[in-house]
Amino acid sequence: MLAELSPSTALPFDVDGTLADRVERTVRCRTGGRIRDLRVQLFGEDVVLSGVTSTYYAKQLATHAALDELGGGQLTNSIEVQ
Repeated sequence: MLAELSPSTALPFDVDGTLADRVERTVRCRTGGRIRDLRVQLFGEDVVLSGVTSTYYAKQLATHAALDELGGGQLTNSIEVQ
């Protein structure tokens, strides 16, 4: 499992956490709150989404919402579908 990094090791353009906040807001908005315990973590240029949802559609919506906010880097969607 990836360890959570401090804000000083986040993406250079995200020193104050605004990218993670923006991704989280966009995902929540576009999924209609269907992702429980949503968490956005930054690891260098990689962004990891985690949480729980009941449909693969909501997971897919979260992926597309997050990608729209990212200017580059890699996205890992670890949202569980239960």
